[in-house]
Amino acid sequence: QVRLVESGGGAVQAGGSLRLSCAASRSIFSINFMGWYRQAPGKARELVARITSSGSASYADSVKDRFTISRDNAKNTVYLLMNSLKPEDTAVYYCHAFWGYDYWGQGTQVTVSS
Repeated sequence: QVRLVESGGGAVQAGGSLRLSCAASRSIFSINFMGWYRQAPGKARELVARITSSGSASYADSVKDRFTISRDNAKNTVYLLMNSLKPEDTAVYYCHAFWGYDYWGQGTQVTVSS
């Protein structure tokens, strides 16, 4: 099993930056995929960014060139650096890991005001 705990959410003005962290309860070295999803009010949960165990990253078109996902295997932590934030980035952000099963964090709120 993997327990995921997010931190780093908050309120920021448009154009600002935030860095989300996702701390895992076990080594992430061998976890196939880790990533970030988000869910805005009234909308479905959507994939924001994902990183493989080899470090290959992929992004939703809406965040490409603004967000960067990274992982620190030594700290069992995945990060999401969000730059040039827009009001439409407002959502609850969830950390996700796939290791045979889907594991989810509890979510962290990101609010971007115009």
